[in-house]
Amino acid sequence: MGLSIDKEVFEKQDYALFAGRLQQSLSILHELLGRPGFGNGPLSLGAELELPIIDQHGQAFPINRSLLAQSADSSLQLELDRFNIEYNTTPLPLSGSPFTALETQLTNALDTINNLAASQGGRVVPIGILPTLTEADLQPQALTDLPRYRALSWALRQQRHAPFRVCIDGKEPLTLACNDVTLEGANTSLQLHLRVPPTEFANMYNMAQLVTPIAVAVSANSPIFVGHQLWDETRIALFKQAIDYRPPHQKDWSQPARVSYGNGWIRDGAYELFAEAVGLFPPLLPLLSEHAPMDSYQRGELPALEELRLHQGTVWRWNRAIYDPAMGGHLRIELRTLPSGPTPIDMAANAAFLYGMILGLQTQAQHLLPIFPFDYAHRNFYRAAQVGLHAKLLWPSNSPPSPSEVPVRELARTMLPLAKQGLLHAGVDQGETERMLGIIQQRVDTGINGATWQRSMLTKFEQRMSRREALAAMLEKYLTHANEGRPVTEWEPCP
Repeated sequence: MGLSIDKEVFEKQDYALFAGRLQQSLSILHELLGRPGFGNGPLSLGAELELPIIDQHGQAFPINRSLLAQSADSSLQLELDRFNIEYNTTPLPLSGSPFTALETQLTNALDTINNLAASQGGRVVPIGILPTLTEADLQPQALTDLPRYRALSWALRQQRHAPFRVCIDGKEPLTLACNDVTLEGANTSLQLHLRVPPTEFANMYNMAQLVTPIAVAVSANSPIFVGHQLWDETRIALFKQAIDYRPPHQKDWSQPARVSYGNGWIRDGAYELFAEAVGLFPPLLPLLSEHAPMDSYQRGELPALEELRLHQGTVWRWNRAIYDPAMGGHLRIELRTLPSGPTPIDMAANAAFLYGMILGLQTQAQHLLPIFPFDYAHRNFYRAAQVGLHAKLLWPSNSPPSPSEVPVRELARTMLPLAKQGLLHAGVDQGETERMLGIIQQRVDTGINGATWQRSMLTKFEQRMSRREALAAMLEKYLTHANEGRPVTEWEPCP
């Protein structure tokens, strides 16, 4: 987020000064992005892996601070709730065998964190939502005791003036409320970062928006929340509602949500997204850096734009623009939609498929966008999250009228060759490309991903035990297979 957050309560003047800093930052960013050659560099791959911590009975285990205290590894970070932890991978050039390297990093991270947790009787699970979570695990006391999270929680609660309510449909609809933002901590993701040159940002970002629903459907791994079978990617609905700061009763118009899929295709580049975030959303954490961004910029220094990065970190677009002053300054697309798990090879394959589709379609952006209104991409995203591999998505058609409705498994099959072309053109080795996309092909052919496996296994365990017992048994079976490292399509289909 740019700035270290060590303050929890802010005055009215803090917000006014912060708003001024945001306007300065936008002006500077606009100039930087207009410089010839600014931000140019090789495409790269980075990731943040979020993981729930469980005890020996498969229940949420709130020990993230004590785990971090045992480790000197700066790649480990605390997460919102006390039973979650995050690992940041080392960025990799998007050439050669980057996804195998990502798989290795994720495997090593899981081994390292499991070794730390084992000394306290804990384990970690690569999964989108821990299926054994209960409402008691998600009460306000679950919040990680850090100024960053306390300040964020306070700011969102101050604007809402009511409990945060979650209403999610599905096989077993769920309604619940909480007085804090801790429901959001149920979500654990694999967040990917793709460095792109500013001149290519608009096409790459738009294609990410177009193809993300396909990746979500294929990779879904979050079908259960507090004992209810809901969406295949319940994270998508839960995240949006669990931190929705908007007052519950608005009459004449509706404020935009801070968690959303966006408001339309972008035309000119990343600046639009930063300006939109500043213009639409009030600051939550008006923490000021030591020096105004314009002062350092006028001295000829590359500005960190800390206030802008902090504000952008509190506007949770599912695909988000990132400005980073490192390496001479550059832009990234943060791809936030994919779940954690089931295994490192599954996550590496998910990344390869998503990156490949973006790269393979970017040259077609100018043709596709006029015949595919953004509302259809928005609809596809939520439909894919709801029913996963059973979804039917709208897709641009070369023959009017456009679009047409296509089963997502059929659509994924047509995307695999394009993804292959995109990766090969970026310099990814052919063997690497075929190995990773072969795992996606297996999912599409078998109809098995993390979500369908969890649902099927839960049904079979419930034939002879209660829901609570079946969830715990399913989780143990999941962990057994996850620790073997084979992709989910190769897991045994029954207890």
